[in-house]
Amino acid sequence: MDTVPGGIRIAPDSLPPDTAAWRQALRHLAHGAPLTWWAAAEDGPPLPGALLPYKRIVAYYGNLYSPAMGILGALPEDALMEKLSGEMRLWEAADSLIPTVSALHYVAVTAQRAPGRDGMYRLRMPHTEIDRIVGMARRHQAIVFLDIQTGHSDALTETKALAGYLAMPDVHLGLDPEYNMTGGQIPCSAIGTMDAATINAVSGYLAELVRENGLPPKILVVHRFTQAMVTDAQSITRRPEVQFVMNMDGFGSPAKKKDTYRAYIGKKPPQFTGFKLFYKVDPATGGRLMLPAEVLLLQPSPVYIQYQ
Repeated sequence: MDTVPGGIRIAPDSLPPDTAAWRQALRHLAHGAPLTWWAAAEDGPPLPGALLPYKRIVAYYGNLYSPAMGILGALPEDALMEKLSGEMRLWEAADSLIPTVSALHYVAVTAQRAPGRDGMYRLRMPHTEIDRIVGMARRHQAIVFLDIQTGHSDALTETKALAGYLAMPDVHLGLDPEYNMTGGQIPCSAIGTMDAATINAVSGYLAELVRENGLPPKILVVHRFTQAMVTDAQSITRRPEVQFVMNMDGFGSPAKKKDTYRAYIGKKPPQFTGFKLFYKVDPATGGRLMLPAEVLLLQPSPVYIQYQ
């Protein structure tokens, strides 16, 4: 095994795909059900270095400028990583067959209520702040997700602006359709939407970066909690170089969150699935923080877990 920056271990290119291990991991996530309904089972084992479905990612979400945005910006580094390590242990105790990988999911492009100098209703974080996140992750052997809230910009433009980071083997990408204001609305005044063509353009670009830089597969997380947030989802293209995760981003009671997952995430997932847990908002909206064992009962079990 080789180690890339950040301590993430990847299989060398000479290692042949392990079809048996791949199918065993998928059957485990599907609770033993036949895999005929799941698109993830159609493509064969992933490329060397792929994290999914062999690992479960446990991520902390937020922005260093805004403690209210998520846990990532709410605690100092040592306390943050100690708390994240505690969550990872809970997930591994609930599912001992899939090891966990820690992640920092940093909102690198934030939607804004004001247009800004270029009229795009979004703010790009300075490289100094992104560098802080990458450095923090590598000190603790975590991976990084850079999240994009487009505002009035477009996802591919904002992705390309992060190319220098995405060319790193331990940096991945998130897209938030909630703030993709295709109708020209002010962010937060309405729920945005993103179509499959936009997502496919981004994943195509990520695939190019993987090929050109000899990288392990990238992970692309797309957030969703309504049907309209992602349109034409059945046309999302799966690529060997990109592992796709549709992440259930809704809050509320466990019953509401599970219903949302079943309706918009787990019913016909384009590939893999994720689930978000809100430390503050779930309890404040009639719910509570769900336990790993509860989340793992979902079909299929999520391989990406995000705490906000």
